[in-house]
Amino acid sequence: MSFKENLLKKIQIDQLTQTVLQSIGAPDSGLKIDRNTMRSLLEMSPYEYRKVRDLDLYIRKDEGQKDKILVLDNELPIYRTTVDDVAMRKSPYTKEMVKIRNIIKILKDSDVKISIKQDSVKAIQKECIEQLDLSYNEADIEQIAREGAAAMENGYAEGVKESLLLFADLLGYQPPPKAFDIRHREIYGTLTSKEAGEMLFGPTVIYSLIDNSLKLIEEPISSFDKPKLEFFQQVAAGKQKASVEGAETFEYLKKVVVNKVV
Repeated sequence: MSFKENLLKKIQIDQLTQTVLQSIGAPDSGLKIDRNTMRSLLEMSPYEYRKVRDLDLYIRKDEGQKDKILVLDNELPIYRTTVDDVAMRKSPYTKEMVKIRNIIKILKDSDVKISIKQDSVKAIQKECIEQLDLSYNEADIEQIAREGAAAMENGYAEGVKESLLLFADLLGYQPPPKAFDIRHREIYGTLTSKEAGEMLFGPTVIYSLIDNSLKLIEEPISSFDKPKLEFFQQVAAGKQKASVEGAETFEYLKKVVVNKVV
């Protein structure tokens, strides 16, 4: 696959991961892990699905070591052991439970369990991404910028949004915090948390889905700075001039990415 295709897949992996993580609550919260989304994430991983007894298992064979086995349940445990051992511990037959040694294994699985919940999700995310070739050169970044500019020229909003999403991932830009969120705008920027709840946001790109306009504000803006927040709103509304505007924004983003790796 091309770099762009791999990067889009990486973004999808990150989005699926975030959705699953948000579904995990405290033990007494009553929240259930989003199994459908976790299943989608696992389908992108090097783990193979197998139904054993009443368990949904995902298995990764590691050369020279015991298998890594994830059980798709509300705990999402990952074990380093055998399928038979997991099956006995998680879904034992009555005849297996009469043996003292098995009862000890069922009651205490810390000898083979290597992670649960958030740690398991992040481990699967990492293993998914490790399969991708995310190396790139200037031509790859030029292609993303060129496609974004062409989408703007043609009024193709989905194409603009895709290119912005790719640049956001490359630059570590994040969606806006509440103070900077504006309806009908795709916004990404560098987010820095400060003391007492203050946030600095910027550089920031703002794409209007209303009029297909694209703007970039270079200066980081504080969530506590009301005049600068008003300026941010005015730029988004097209009533103030931004640092960079239009298709030139993609050229700006391209240069930042290229300079970052030089």
